[in-house]
Amino acid sequence: MIVQPSDIEKTTAWKNVVLPPITDLHKIDIYRANGGYEGLKKALAMKPEEVIDEVKKSGLRGRGGACFPTGLKWSFMPRTSSKPKYLCVNGDESEPGTFKDRQIFEYNPHLLIEGTLIACYAMGMTAAYIYIRGEYNKWIRILQQALDDAYAAGYAGANIAGSGFSANIYIHRGAGAYICGEESALMNSIEGQRGYPRIKPPFPAQAGLWGCPTTINNVETIANVSVIIKNGSKWYSEIGTSKHPGPMLVGVSGNVNNPGVFEMPTGEPLLDIIYKWAGGIPGNKAVKAVIPGGSSTMILRGERLEGVRMDADSLKAAGSSVGTAGMIVMDEDADLIRVLTRIAKFYYHESCGQCTPCREGTVWMFKIMKRFEQNLAVAEDVDLLMDIAGNIEGNTICALGDAAAWPVQSMIRLFRDEFEKRTRKVTASAIPLV
Repeated sequence: MIVQPSDIEKTTAWKNVVLPPITDLHKIDIYRANGGYEGLKKALAMKPEEVIDEVKKSGLRGRGGACFPTGLKWSFMPRTSSKPKYLCVNGDESEPGTFKDRQIFEYNPHLLIEGTLIACYAMGMTAAYIYIRGEYNKWIRILQQALDDAYAAGYAGANIAGSGFSANIYIHRGAGAYICGEESALMNSIEGQRGYPRIKPPFPAQAGLWGCPTTINNVETIANVSVIIKNGSKWYSEIGTSKHPGPMLVGVSGNVNNPGVFEMPTGEPLLDIIYKWAGGIPGNKAVKAVIPGGSSTMILRGERLEGVRMDADSLKAAGSSVGTAGMIVMDEDADLIRVLTRIAKFYYHESCGQCTPCREGTVWMFKIMKRFEQNLAVAEDVDLLMDIAGNIEGNTICALGDAAAWPVQSMIRLFRDEFEKRTRKVTASAIPLV
């Protein structure tokens, strides 16, 4: 569906077909020559509720972290409204270890545009905002060119493909704030306000952008929509696992020979992703730990990966989550204290400061992790870290607090010895918190 040209053989292997790479797929003529915008034409010949039902039957779940059923989410949108209705496509992609959405922007932007238009038609929307982090300057230019071409070809704007349906798509450039990846902070940012998450309820489907009904979906989620409509929900539902079906983009980084973004069916074993897709570990070293879904997901021990698969249910059973499928691999020589210190610094820096537990707690966790990194921590600091993380988790308006707490909690639970080896045999009162 969405691939790097160099990855084409691996990404099509699950279909038992090896296809030549499609070059210049970002160009509208090449996209149309390969079946592009056929899904949109098919959708426009259906009733909006039929499109939603087809997405429901496909089993598509959000690819942005929560894995919520997409068709069900769309059904929350009121069919009639005295106010305009909006779609927000979340391309903020700021989570450490996550870099898949930019592959869509670069290699298959029309797939995203087509999916956006189908979603607008299904939910009765006339405007969509694609929110992209500001640092993605190259990919913003590519997407804007593709959008201009779509308008010129009559696939966006007024009277799309002669159907009588009209919808406009706007690209909104973010300003580098991780918190704006949270859906309500994203809406505040589009409105020109500070990127503070909103208290829920009301939920976006009732009161979103400018107080109007709004649906927010991730870029990869929307990119799946035209494929579902074009090929049918049955075809889609038979790819990968039955409860979390479809193709999935998995970004692999860290201590692997072939890091990158790979498209695969859901349910691929984590060990196969490491050793077959990503080429194994340099020097044939052992896997010490894996963060499976971006920095906010719980860490897993390397020796406990057997049988764990890249899908929502399998990773939940293993004590983690699929998240954004940004997989970070660490070999036997990895300094996990250094890794966690860097993660803690990120969440401390990116906290919007609205909630006291997150604003104060992320600072404390980072400072204590610096003590461990510098071999200045004491034994009591291990439990202190857990206590602080526990007071953040579940006590904030948005999930950034949880995202900051979970890596600390899981690292201590699974690798407590790593912390204890970095402590000094003195009392806590002897070490200033600096």
